[in-house]
This record gives sequence, C-alpha cells and structure tokens, in this order.
Amino acid sequence: MKTNFIEELTWRGILHDVMPGTEELLNKEVVTGYIGFDPTADSLHVGSLAQIMTLLRFQLAGHKPLALVGGATGMVGDPSGKSAERNLLDADTLNKNVEGIKKQLSQFLDFDCGANSAELVNNYDWFKNYSFLDFIRDAGKHITVNYMMAKDSVKNRINGDAGMSFTEFSYQLIQGYDFYYLWKERNCKIQMGGSDQWGNITTGTEFIRRKASGEAFALTTQLIKKSDGTKFGKSEGGNIWLDAERTSPYKFYQYWLNTSDVDAEKYIKIFTFLDKETIEKLIAEHNEAPHLRALQKRLAEEITVMVHSQADLENAIAASNAFFSPS
Repeated sequence: MKTNFIEELTWRGILHDVMPGTEELLNKEVVTGYIGFDPTADSLHVGSLAQIMTLLRFQLAGHKPLALVGGATGMVGDPSGKSAERNLLDADTLNKNVEGIKKQLSQFLDFDCGANSAELVNNYDWFKNYSFLDFIRDAGKHITVNYMMAKDSVKNRINGDAGMSFTEFSYQLIQGYDFYYLWKERNCKIQMGGSDQWGNITTGTEFIRRKASGEAFALTTQLIKKSDGTKFGKSEGGNIWLDAERTSPYKFYQYWLNTSDVDAEKYIKIFTFLDKETIEKLIAEHNEAPHLRALQKRLAEEITVMVHSQADLENAIAASNAFFSPS
C-alpha cells in the first residue's frame, strides 16, 4: 500500500522545510526526485542513513528516486555546515569512493519495480566535458553574487576566521546546475536533503526558474542530533560506517543498542519502517519497564538487518550475550 510521503515524514518527526505546492504535486502524479551523496569516503556512515531512508520512503510512496553520487561536486567540496576548507581528493580516490557508494546505495533501493524504479546518477557524467567558460556563461549569469552571498552556508564561512575559497563558493551553483540538468533531462521535479542543504537546493529551484522559466520543488529533513549534545553517528572509535569492513556488524548493533531512551524513541521513527501503532506500543512497553530496553533492542535489530543481514544480527546478539553474560 502506497503511503503519503509528506504525512509519513511529518508523523515520524523528520520533515523540516517543504516548498509550497510540493504536497499537491506529490498527490497528483508519480514524481521523480533526487538526493545527492558526496563521495568523501568509499562508504557512507549512519549520518547518511536518514537520507537513504528518505529516498526509500519516497519510493514506497509511489515516486521515482534518483540517488546522485557527486563525482563532480566531490571535487569541489560542500561548504554547508563546515567551518574550514575541505582537503580535495585526488581522482583515483574519488573514483574509488564513487564506486563504493554506488554499491551501497544499490542494496537499499529497488531498481526493478516498474515506473518508479530507482536510478543511480553521477554528476561527473554531465560535467566532465563542460568547459569552465561554457559553465560560467550558461549557468553563472543566471544567479547573482548577491543571491549566493545571502545563503547561510556562505555567510557563516565568509564571516569566520578561515574565509572561503572561490572553489567552495561555486559549490551551490554547481549543485543548482545538477538540479537543472536532472529537471531538463529526467523530468526531476524535486530535490531533497538535510536541512543544511536548503540553500543549495533552493539555488537549484531558482536557477530552473530563471534559466528556463520552469518550476521545481524542495524538501528538507531534520538534521539528526543526539540528546546529550554529542554528534550523531560517532562513537569512541570514530564514525559508524555502513560498510562491515569499517564498522563490524557487532559494533554497529551495539551502537544502536546503547542509544539513550530519549534518542531511541526518536530514532525508531526515523530509521525503521515500523508503523505508527507498532512504535506506540513499543514506547508504552518501554516506559513500563525501561530497564529491559525494549526500544533499543528493536531499534538495533531492525537497522542491523536492513544494513547488514539477519545472520549478522544473530551473530551480533550471540556475541553480545556471550560478552555481557556473567561467567
């Protein structure tokens, strides 16, 4: 049964911003929409899981998801949420990262389900033969410096100590062109992302409006935070990766199992496909006997099976029982 995408994001506490007219469009037709993933490593981590889930929910609502791997934008570096310039990756590392992320995304989305089958795209494919002069002539003239300077991601960096290079300043224009290209070539009408991407995404909708008198839409989700103020997706050993070679299924399982009560109640809505009634029952059960950690156990089970496998979950539970049971 298809779900209402906006309603689903709303009750799960995920929705942050949505452009007027988006819900009406989604209720009217099968819509193509995309989310971009920057290839800063050869694996995504749990911080990216929220956006993977958004694409999955978009597809379950009957729409067509595009997962964009940023082979071109990865060469530039997104300044959003960053206080300093990122180190640029060499071409070999970037290509390795792109292939790793493509492989991971392929295990989540359905690429063979008819009209709304998912597709993977790489923005390097349309930028590799695009000269700098052509780009600044075709794209640069449609977005003013004043417009770009007004974005929080730019203002915060320019007013900071580190400043901002022209390379990173150009990022929002390149991402805006991505949206225009997918709108023109793939009939892609909506771009989604975390709330820190609102400025980049709306540059795309504005670019489409100014260059082609077209209409496109934007939607962002809440940035995931931990209630104790520490960064979500981090442990003492660093990032929690989706790749079993980087973060073992046991460690992955333990990360979710050790979630606080407040965070577990929030995360089980965001990172699982359990329905509202099931989640409400779990929360009530947990509140009656918090020491049994029913929420955390179900959360860890659901996500470990989704990212890894049932066998990996069973091994992680067996290892946990052996490690923590009294000798």
